[in-house]
Amino acid sequence: MLKINIIGAGLAGSECALQLAKKGYKVHLYDIKDKAFTPAHHSENYAEIVCSNSLKSDDENTASGVFKRELTLLGSELLKTAYENKVPAGQALAVDREKFSLSITNQIKQNNNIILHCEEVADFEPNAITVVATGPLTTPKMCDALKKLLGSEFLYFYDAASPIIDAESINMEIAFLGSRYNKGEDDYINCPMNKDEYTLFYNELIKAKIVELHNFEKKNIFESCMPIEILASRGVDAIRFGPLKPVGITNPHKKDKPYAVVQLRKENKYATMYNMVGFQTNLTFGEQKRVFRLIPGLENAEFLRYGVMHTNNFINFPKCLDKYSRLKSHPNIFIAGQLSGVEGYVESIASGLYCAINVERMLKNQSLISFGADTIIGGIYNYLSNASPESVQPINANFGLLNPIDEKNKQLRYEKFRLRSLESIKNTLKEINYGTV
Repeated sequence: MLKINIIGAGLAGSECALQLAKKGYKVHLYDIKDKAFTPAHHSENYAEIVCSNSLKSDDENTASGVFKRELTLLGSELLKTAYENKVPAGQALAVDREKFSLSITNQIKQNNNIILHCEEVADFEPNAITVVATGPLTTPKMCDALKKLLGSEFLYFYDAASPIIDAESINMEIAFLGSRYNKGEDDYINCPMNKDEYTLFYNELIKAKIVELHNFEKKNIFESCMPIEILASRGVDAIRFGPLKPVGITNPHKKDKPYAVVQLRKENKYATMYNMVGFQTNLTFGEQKRVFRLIPGLENAEFLRYGVMHTNNFINFPKCLDKYSRLKSHPNIFIAGQLSGVEGYVESIASGLYCAINVERMLKNQSLISFGADTIIGGIYNYLSNASPESVQPINANFGLLNPIDEKNKQLRYEKFRLRSLESIKNTLKEINYGTV
């Protein structure tokens, strides 16, 4: 039987290792702890939760809540441990970070099927199945090893990403479809501003609170992708002559030329999610909601993902990976966690579980499986697989990823999403004999 190597004992790597170990497979788990740490990590324990201790909403009719129920059906070990170490947080699942990580560490160290190696991996073994789960701050040697396989242009380093908005929350009595100079189809939703609206928005944008960056994130932070608030700070018309330029656009509601225009671009083929073009940002989430809702047409905007700024590595999924999260050029190498382009704690856990399922199927010479876009886990990988290689961004769980349901009432639609998703997971599990079903 092929050797199984898992590189990285964060959330994704730990989940993957524990999944395969409980199935009886010997797993070699590599991590630089506790001899070394990435700039974001400090604890010697595995599955370290670095920032917020919240794993987001546990409400069963939210995307995050449905996602957790999918993973429970799939038998996630880390999610089970999260519930065992939860702390009061309203409808959110929040954990005692230290107890959670310590529990996962003990589970790994006490499992006879997991062989731990405290070292930095610098290459891939040719006669092994490898899962790379080294996270957004992958060590230089591993980055170099991946570049040898993919070419340096395929290992992306991103500084900022724009917010994504639920299409249903956009006020189309103010906003309108269209392209600049009417070239092409109606590819954009346009949010027009008059001078007073623009001035109000601009003044609030330049004084809004921003996230304080870690020292390791400050180096060359703005080279490849200028945050909207930094561009705005260069002068009152800087963004009006940049991403908010109104040229070539007429407002059909008023038959006039807007003073400024915010454009939204489709984020998926169903047009249920829209990206705010040019709005990569380092504003706090609360300030994004407050300031960006000043844009006409977005006064009730629901943010499926807020804009973020990091100095993170992630692989260009549609260029380099197949739908099973394997390197197209080296199908014995899987990529899990944030390195693959998933964003969030639960998403990272899910990616490790997803890889574990298909590693086992590969070992058994069975066809690999993927989940449909009527599930959150399937929707994430469907998005990553089919995104444009030129504009793919890390993504987290949201209902905009799912195949649409024709239901006008939002709460009823979310409930139908949940019921359909869980039924789909159960059917898949019956087919592959995995998880708790």
